[in-house]
Amino acid sequence: MTGKEFIVAIELGSSKIAGIAGKKNNDGSIQVLAYTSEDASDCIRKGLIYNINKTAMGLTAVVSELEEQLKCKIAKVYVGIGGQSLRSIKNFVVDQLDAERVISKENVQHLMDINRQTRYKDLDILDVVPQEYKVKNSIHTDPVGVLGSQLEGHFLNIVARTSVKRNIMTCFEQAEIEIAGFFISPMALADIVLTDIERRSGCVLVDFGYDTTTVAVYKNRVLRHLVVIPLGSNNITKDICSLQIEDSEAETLKCKYGSAFTMPGVNTDDDEYPVNDTRKIKAKLLNEIVAARVEEIVANVQRQIALSGYENKLPAGIIVTGGGSNLRNLQDAFKQQKSDYVKVRIANFVIPDVKYIDSTVLEQDGRRNTIFALLAMGKENCASQEKETSTLDMFEQQQEEEARRREAEERERLEKEAAAKAKAQEEAKRAKEAKEKAELENQINNNAKKDIDAAAANVANALKRIEDAKKKVKEAETNKSGKEAQQASQMADNALKDALDAKRQAADSMARITDEAFLKDARTVFVDIEAKCKEAEELAKAIRDKKDEVKRQNSFFGRLRSVGETILED
Repeated sequence: MTGKEFIVAIELGSSKIAGIAGKKNNDGSIQVLAYTSEDASDCIRKGLIYNINKTAMGLTAVVSELEEQLKCKIAKVYVGIGGQSLRSIKNFVVDQLDAERVISKENVQHLMDINRQTRYKDLDILDVVPQEYKVKNSIHTDPVGVLGSQLEGHFLNIVARTSVKRNIMTCFEQAEIEIAGFFISPMALADIVLTDIERRSGCVLVDFGYDTTTVAVYKNRVLRHLVVIPLGSNNITKDICSLQIEDSEAETLKCKYGSAFTMPGVNTDDDEYPVNDTRKIKAKLLNEIVAARVEEIVANVQRQIALSGYENKLPAGIIVTGGGSNLRNLQDAFKQQKSDYVKVRIANFVIPDVKYIDSTVLEQDGRRNTIFALLAMGKENCASQEKETSTLDMFEQQQEEEARRREAEERERLEKEAAAKAKAQEEAKRAKEAKEKAELENQINNNAKKDIDAAAANVANALKRIEDAKKKVKEAETNKSGKEAQQASQMADNALKDALDAKRQAADSMARITDEAFLKDARTVFVDIEAKCKEAEELAKAIRDKKDEVKRQNSFFGRLRSVGETILED
């Protein structure tokens, strides 16, 4: 066996086909073993293959050069997918279960399978990013273990034109190169460029490339929106070429002197930049051309952020990478698009340490961040394991097998420990949530019981006031005072209103109680409230009747009738 282990990744960019071989060290750093690239301007545009034969030839040249540097055959490679048609589409799926049950992993997987079956015209689903799940109107990131009869899943489907993946596979088949796996380039790039804090709090990753600009919005560590804008730094170069300037000279002017944003008054009419040995260009004119195109690209980026629905929910701001990120004053160009403060970071290199003998590959200009990301994503050994002419000594072979066995056992042990720890943490989390829920319910029940007791006290107080009104109306009858009787009746009516209001409040509090023990005590109190309210209603009615009787007796006809009755008795 060769005994070599390394990962190989291929990036199909608009300007070049890049190949890299290396591995990820235990300390998290990346060790590059080989790197090469081939011009792709005549076979790939906007990140999409349009010439199969030339692309296949470029792939063959890249892999051959890598093998030469590695002194080893390559068995397979990982490939990144990007380009103009790559974008995200939101989708939600509802699965009605046959009965209420505890949601299982199988239920979630079934929902994802249903989502995968979604068909889009001329588009393929390349990857799926779960957003959230809904059970009984409650939102969950992981619904496993939740009780419900219906499961609703919200997904972000990463799609591209059907021809994209098919053309890539055709090129690799023609070049006779096996594909180990596909990665979505912007998602791989985010893993190696963004910090965990940025992805958690919310940010926008902008890959300012050669022919395209990719926008990826992250919130709570989850991709929320992805789109590829068909504008890149090459558009700036072409705009400069419109001044009858050669491509190479325009590219140099852009990279060396171009400014994405220039404060008013910085360039005077006399400032000039050399185009070549015989020609110069006004600095003001050059920067107006560069800034105009950058403003268009930045406006498109801001438009996509708005469409994502997270425009004002991204405190980590905008992180810009890619070759276009080297433009001077690019941060200011992004900040000018918003009236309020926006955080802008230029990610001109990846987060992990990268080691390689060729320092030019390690230039911190953002141009190779994607290829580093694809390398970091790879897992399988891409080295050819064909038998060589010389065989290993039997003893050395046994030692290698024993080392691999021990490594596998250690890896299995660590995975089991990690799984057990994760399970314990999940159980502790659920226990804490259950305890907090129970404490909250107990507090609600306690408060409701207190409200019912208070209502009972209010009813008792109101009944006492009605009894006082009863005494007053009797005194009014003795005194033959209609006014006093009216006041006593009004007093009774007010007290009755307070009693009935207290009864309604008690009924509302009864509805909030969920614990049977609390409910049992509350019912006893509420029965007493109802009895006292009924007594209060009867007393209040009697007082009103007595008031009416006193009023009749003290009226003119009442007094006349009383005199007549006295005469008749005499």
